[in-house]
Amino acid sequence: MMKTVNRNCKDCKQTLDLLRTLDFAIQETVLYLDAYPDFLPALRYYHELLHQREEAAMAYEGSCGPLTMYGNRSVDSWDWTLGPWPWEADAN
Repeated sequence: MMKTVNRNCKDCKQTLDLLRTLDFAIQETVLYLDAYPDFLPALRYYHELLHQREEAAMAYEGSCGPLTMYGNRSVDSWDWTLGPWPWEADAN
């Protein structure tokens, strides 16, 4: 029997939006740290963002399915291919 993954639900979309926001903030913080590697408040902020992203990714994958092929945790099925994938229009 084939599982279905519902990435179209409101919670999945909100969590995916949060992940995108966190990814952007992480990238911007990395660019700042590249220029100012000894600025400890930025480093703390970076780690805080990473923690928030990890929690959001776990919530998304627990309810909506894998974010990447590495998120496929099932030993019984290859859930990664159950659509739509996070970057497809139907998932957004």
